[in-house]
Amino acid sequence: MNELGLKYGCNPNQKPARVYMENGKDLPFEVLNGVPGYINLLDAFNSWQLVKELREATGLPSAASFKHVSPAGVAVAIPLDDTLKKVYFVEGIELTDIATAYIRARGADRMSSYGDFVALSDECDEQTASFLAREVSDGIIAPSYSEKALEILKTKKKGNYLVLKMDESYVPAVQEKKQVYGITFEQGRNNFEVNKQLLENVVTENKEIPKSAKIDLLIALITLKYTQSNSVCYVKDGQAIGIGAGQQSRIHCTRLAGNKADVWFLRQNPKVLNLPFKDDVRRADRDNAIDVYISDESEDLLRDGEWQRLFTEKPSELTYDEKKAWLKQLDGVSLGSDAFFPFGDNIERANKSGVKYVAQAGGSIRDDNVIETCDKYGIAMAFTGLRLFHH
Repeated sequence: MNELGLKYGCNPNQKPARVYMENGKDLPFEVLNGVPGYINLLDAFNSWQLVKELREATGLPSAASFKHVSPAGVAVAIPLDDTLKKVYFVEGIELTDIATAYIRARGADRMSSYGDFVALSDECDEQTASFLAREVSDGIIAPSYSEKALEILKTKKKGNYLVLKMDESYVPAVQEKKQVYGITFEQGRNNFEVNKQLLENVVTENKEIPKSAKIDLLIALITLKYTQSNSVCYVKDGQAIGIGAGQQSRIHCTRLAGNKADVWFLRQNPKVLNLPFKDDVRRADRDNAIDVYISDESEDLLRDGEWQRLFTEKPSELTYDEKKAWLKQLDGVSLGSDAFFPFGDNIERANKSGVKYVAQAGGSIRDDNVIETCDKYGIAMAFTGLRLFHH
């Protein structure tokens, strides 16, 4: 099939809409279930590239959770500890590798992943499909599906869940085109391989970047390659824990992503883990409640008449001092940026979220200030010489 009609474009008034191959060849994907929309396919093809490259770079099964053409979460298959299993609602379950990757990707920022588009580097198995069946999600792209997984996914969203099978052997043309206001743009695809060689130019006093941190930095850089610019990405233990996308100011990206990383870690605080939710409270409502509980607006959740809806008893407040003390334990975080950090303020903010390893392009007239700030905190930073803007 060379052409596929879509429900509509970015918005319902943008009709007709379609995708097609200009070279006359067949489309490199199959629709196994559902009817794709324009944004569905933008999410699908961006996220597929990401997990495919991440699998090749790390050798680990990879997953992404996309919303509005940027990742909400990205991860590889590194086993979860008991705390994260509880945070991600998978306590006491032995997980397959691809399920682990997706649960990490979905769990890092569950608020942003609500209604996501899923990408898997490996076959979707029954366990992963079963987890997806209980989450709010718009669709999935993967190279293949087990028979049982496909059966489960076809029952989701009253039978309308979008399931795409990607041709792993597909190689796109070297040149790519897009139109803006009727004007055609053409450029070479960003085929630059993100690999460990990019991390060799360590410019700080601390030169030590362990193997685990190198994997995390590769995850950050490949994630940024498919994230709306400006963008930065915090990564720990094989998963993105904070992605700041589409901001005009880089420091705003760093703050946004750092705040997300802080929320991820605060969700592991014992007070949060032991919130006395009623048994009938849905996961989405728990996610929303936790987000408010650890924010500066917790009084909205804990006031009389409100807490009774969700909890069996009124939780005690997680105070500012308690949050500050807990966040001091966050450590060993890696940070990537899709272009150079112009000032040391980005490193100052990153340090507050436990960053110890940085990969960025370098090339700012204030590189000396950025390096000096890293040295102040013992942070190891590599200059990649590679810009990763994505629009």
